[in-house]
Parts: sequence; C-alpha cells; structure tokens
Amino acid sequence: MFLKGRFYILMALSALVMAAGMLWQPLLGVGLAMLVALLVATVADIVLAYTTVRLKAWRTCPQRLSLGDENKVTLHFRNYSLTPLRLKVIDELPVQLQQRDFRLDVRMDAKDKRTMDYSLRPTSRGEYGFGNLLVYVSTPLQMAERRMRFDAPFTAKVYPSFVKLRRHMLTAAPDKNEVGQKRVRRAGNNTEFEQIKDYVQGDEYRTINWKASARRSHLMVNVYEDERSQQIFSLIDRGRLMQQAFGGLTLLDHAINASLVLSYVAVMKHDKAGLITFDYRMGSFVPASRQTGQIQRIMESLYKEKTSFGESDYSMLCPNVGRLVGRRSFMVLYTNFTDFGSMARQLPYLKLLNRRHRLLVVFFMDTELEEFISTPQKSVEDCYQHVIAEKMVYERRLIVNTLKQNGIYSLLTTPSNLSVDVVNKYMEMKSRNLLV
Repeated sequence: MFLKGRFYILMALSALVMAAGMLWQPLLGVGLAMLVALLVATVADIVLAYTTVRLKAWRTCPQRLSLGDENKVTLHFRNYSLTPLRLKVIDELPVQLQQRDFRLDVRMDAKDKRTMDYSLRPTSRGEYGFGNLLVYVSTPLQMAERRMRFDAPFTAKVYPSFVKLRRHMLTAAPDKNEVGQKRVRRAGNNTEFEQIKDYVQGDEYRTINWKASARRSHLMVNVYEDERSQQIFSLIDRGRLMQQAFGGLTLLDHAINASLVLSYVAVMKHDKAGLITFDYRMGSFVPASRQTGQIQRIMESLYKEKTSFGESDYSMLCPNVGRLVGRRSFMVLYTNFTDFGSMARQLPYLKLLNRRHRLLVVFFMDTELEEFISTPQKSVEDCYQHVIAEKMVYERRLIVNTLKQNGIYSLLTTPSNLSVDVVNKYMEMKSRNLLV
C-alpha cells in the first residue's frame, strides 16, 4: 500500500490551516476537522481497495519477435468490482531493451474490460524474458493505491526480420513468364520430371512409363525439363568490421535480414537457398535446398549468430566452401571493407571464389560520412575532415571498380536499402542468366 500525492497535499494544507490557527483561533478547529476527515477518508480508501477491488490482468505477446521491427504487445484488464478504478501499469520488460520508465495509465469503469497496446523494437537477436505485471490500483477517493502483482513471466525469441519477408511476397511470387527466361523441354535428358504424355514417333523408348501405359492400354512417356534451379548461397561475414551499427542494428543484423529475404525470394523463384557464416573459423552451414521448411532452417541457424572480435579469414573460407559446396553456385558475400587496402588483402581469395562460383560482393556505404560531406566547411579543421571523409567514400567506389576489373560483381548499398537492393540485383542477374 502506498499513499498518493493527493494525501500529502491535503495533509500539508491541513497543517497550514492549523498553523494559521495560532494567529486566528477559529482556524485551529477547521484544521483539526480537515485532518480528521483526511484520516477517515484515507482509512476508508485503504479498506475499500483491499476488500472490494477485484482485478485481473494479463499479457499477450508473440512467441517470435522480428528484429528491428515494431512488434505489438497487448495488455488485458478485467475489472470485476463495482467501483471504477484507476490503474498505473508497469510491465517488467526484457533487460535487452534497457527501458526502465515504462508506464501506462488506465481508467476503468465498474465491471469493465480494457486492452492496451504498445510496441517493442528489439535491436539484438536472442531470447527476451518478460517479467511480471505490476498494477497500482486506486479507487475514486485517490488517497492511497494498492500494488497488485500478476505473474506473467514469458520468454520470446527474437528472430531475423520475418516482417520484411511479408513485404517481399509480391516480389517473390513465382512468374511462369519471367522476362529473359524460357523453359526448355528435352525428353529424357534431365532429372526434373514435368508430366506424362502420349507416346509419339520420335520419343525415346527409355522414357516410356510402363505402369501408365498398362492403365491406358497405349504407350505413355515421361516428359522432363531442363533443371532451372540454381544454388543461391548467402555468405555472411561475422568479423569485427560487421559490428558497426546503423539505425540501432549492426551490419551483421542488416546482412542477416537481407539474406533471409533473399533466401525466401530465391526459393519462390524455384532456386535452392543455402547459408554459410564465417569469421576466423567456419560458422553455420545450411545446404542449399528449396524443400518445405528451408527458410525456417535458415532462420534457426541465423537466430543466435554474433559478431566476433577477430578479423575474418578468407584463406580459410575458400577451401571450406570448396569442400561444402561441390556444385557451381551463386554466392552472395555480405562483408564490410573500410578501405581499399582491406579489400586488396582479400582480393586473391575473392578471385578464387569467383573462379569456382559466381560471386556477388555486398558491402556498405557509410551514410554518416555521406551526410558529413554535405555539411558546410567552417574552419581549416573542417576542411581536413572533409578531405579524409571524401577519401574514404572514394575508396569504396574504387573497390567497386577494382572488383569489376577482376570479373567480380559487387553491390555498394546503404544498410537501410540492403534487402531491396540485394533482391533487385538477384532478379536482374537471374533475368540475364548470370547466376552461374
């Protein structure tokens, strides 16, 4: 039980009136009467809060939260008492949010029920533990409030942004008439079955389906089509350079969200999606597939990925990719080159990867540098800082040109546009038959 501010204000007012009674005698009696009335009202309020208040509160929250997106949490309240109530609600939020001033004020009529929504934006993956609901209840007298604790412990898992998947469903919708692509049918030469049809002169005898022929009483043959599906691997660098943060998320988080969207689009476009993570050692590996549940397997693998404090070892990556991925594939490498020198050290290994597979190197613009360059120069020191910033931006564009000269595709983009730009690049290269 806690006394409210109104009690202390009225108590101070009664004391002032009684003090004034030292100067004018009638005010002393008025002050004593006010004090007695205040004490009676307070005792009545406390009794009322403990004897008549019947309240129920609970929380509903998704078991899976989307990283970097707004996730709705709903609080439910049910007032079974005959008096209106005022509630001050404190939800014990996960420690990862570092939000210690959360509070909701709710007014409820007698026999009323109410719901209140609020949103959470998690900025790191992992398990988020919610605590209890603390509700401070006060009656219309507003002299005291009763604290009620409702057990509501709950653990939600924060996954890579699956909200972005819904935004890209239209992009990922399979289109049988994709521009620049043609389904080539050759009976018997491939492994991807399409249909059964009547035998005509010229069909190969080895494609005859004897069971179907027996049912139809005439020859039927299996028709196959050229296998169009290609392996799309997301290679995610977990090195220290991916710890840089933009918009509350690290570059690793942005890369994970983009790789999940790309995998979903690839599967919907009849390609096989896979995953490889690495730093100075190999991390997760999900073989390329387009079977049901592949996106969920990739999401579970990305769920607890974290950056390391070491530099990524591309010399280790190349032989391991060769060991794990035997077929020529489309590799999308998410990394971060801060300057031309850091890229030049890895260029021989990038060329080796590109020789065995089709490689697309995705790295990031520094949006803060771009914004700083656009600011006016007010001093000599500002001039030096602008020159350094422009040099860093220039080196990123030089990296793009150098990779292009070595036959390696690249994509320089901002973290906020990463998912859209990667999907668009994939669609462009697929339409031009450049994935392998």
